[in-house]
Amino acid sequence: MTTIRLNGRNVKPHKATTNPDLAARTVLTNSHWEYVSLWLRRSKKVQALFYWQQAQVFAKAAEGMPVESAPLLLYYTFMNAAKELLSAKGVPFDEHHGVRAHNMRGASRKITLSNEGVRIMSRGVAPALSQHLRESESSDTHSMEDLLFNMPCIHRTFCLTYRNQKDLFVPLTECQIRLDSHSSSAYFSGRISEDFPAQYYINRLPTSLTFDPSVNDGRTIRSASSTHLSNPPAPTDGDILAIATLLGGIRADLNYIAGTETLWYVKAKVSGPKRLERSPLTCTLVAMHRLSEICRYRPMELAAFLSGQKNWLLTEFIRMAPQQFIDEIAAELTGQQFMIPNVRPSR
Repeated sequence: MTTIRLNGRNVKPHKATTNPDLAARTVLTNSHWEYVSLWLRRSKKVQALFYWQQAQVFAKAAEGMPVESAPLLLYYTFMNAAKELLSAKGVPFDEHHGVRAHNMRGASRKITLSNEGVRIMSRGVAPALSQHLRESESSDTHSMEDLLFNMPCIHRTFCLTYRNQKDLFVPLTECQIRLDSHSSSAYFSGRISEDFPAQYYINRLPTSLTFDPSVNDGRTIRSASSTHLSNPPAPTDGDILAIATLLGGIRADLNYIAGTETLWYVKAKVSGPKRLERSPLTCTLVAMHRLSEICRYRPMELAAFLSGQKNWLLTEFIRMAPQQFIDEIAAELTGQQFMIPNVRPSR
């Protein structure tokens, strides 16, 4: 088995879930805001640029804000960034949130993440984003606990907060597109981290991924499907499209955390809160919407959350979500991948 190379580089999973530019080099920048602004200007996306500039203003205002106040500004950052993406992609959407509170408490007065709910409506920014990302989730109501559980960037914090919870996101190494030279078929390959019990998670893989018996290490997994390439040594445009389609079929089950290097995770099937068939982008948007409403209308409830046992989880969400959300939006918009410059990944 060999790796597929394109423009002298190994082909790997891509941050963009829709229309990834597999041939493009990684963008090295300290500012997603500036790069995307220039990209929108070059593309003459005037309305999208306005939304992006609004998002940047809210993001700047949120810097240094206490966690009790930041959700309000961060939600408007996320909402305008989502509107920028939809506008630039020509996706129609109604100019309202598309998400509202959903009562999951019943007769209970206790405030918990498991009974603080949201409902995604049929029209508005949130459902338009969901449709654009081709989400397959059938339910439109979720608890805050479910939403936070389905975000890779705070998942370690979630599992440390809920100490008996098995990891939903399992770290992978050696992620790349490989070639079966006998059949000229390309497929995704990755290896479960040495720090995790391989057999436990191999038994809990999503249907798009499976154990790879051709690698004798007990940890390597691969995509259940593959795609034929007409010219593997120098992939044609049709070959590149076929690889992008292959990645698109597994991307919902592969998630990443942005940082000095991109960390990839397989989304397993474990017990606990519900495993949502939603992008972390949508989960982040609607969860921040709910926190912003609590911040505005029920500040004492937010204070209760932030003084309770789950305070670290919520604080990490508020602090970690902005960088991850904007990185994902920028990738979806441009089809490119972004990294911080002057940092060489460890080998």
